[in-house]
Amino acid sequence: FAGKVTGLATVFPGEDDADIILQEAFDLGLKGVKLHAHVQCFDMNSPDMNRVYECCLNHQKPMVMHVSREPKSPAYKCDPYELCSVDKLETVLKNFPGLKICVPHLGFDEIFAYKSLIEKYDTLWLDTAMAVTNYFPIKEAVLLNQYRSDRIMYGSDFPNIPYAWDRELKVIQQDNLSQESLEKICWRNGAEFFQV
Repeated sequence: FAGKVTGLATVFPGEDDADIILQEAFDLGLKGVKLHAHVQCFDMNSPDMNRVYECCLNHQKPMVMHVSREPKSPAYKCDPYELCSVDKLETVLKNFPGLKICVPHLGFDEIFAYKSLIEKYDTLWLDTAMAVTNYFPIKEAVLLNQYRSDRIMYGSDFPNIPYAWDRELKVIQQDNLSQESLEKICWRNGAEFFQV
């Protein structure tokens, strides 16, 4: 597993033949879909998204969806606070049972609401990218040993990070996690999510 790259597809929600584009991507061996609401300016509850969700479900492919509200930037052409929320994601999880979704950054800035959501849904994962390094202004400490360890994946956002590449790993190692939980977070959960 070490050193393996897992390729993901993307589409612009609402574009013509989005499901056909994804079908072709999956046929080429891509392992899932990555969407970013801040960049692509889509509402995860819009009817245009249904074909994307259904295509992923039909092919048993997971989705990585950046649908948390932060980081917000004036560079974005849309307001992530209008497009994104834990409640909107829960609507997707309810309407498309069986669809596997990972939300980056532990769902920052609604981290603790997303923590509750992974307790309710076996099809939701969160990744740790930038959320456990004291980079984001999080009021309460994020203690991964209090999370459901089978639904957390290590994420780094490397190489687009403003700190040392191993900072996140060092923090995770200091979080009093069992060896089993460390293995789940650092690789087993990712292997299960992407079926590699």
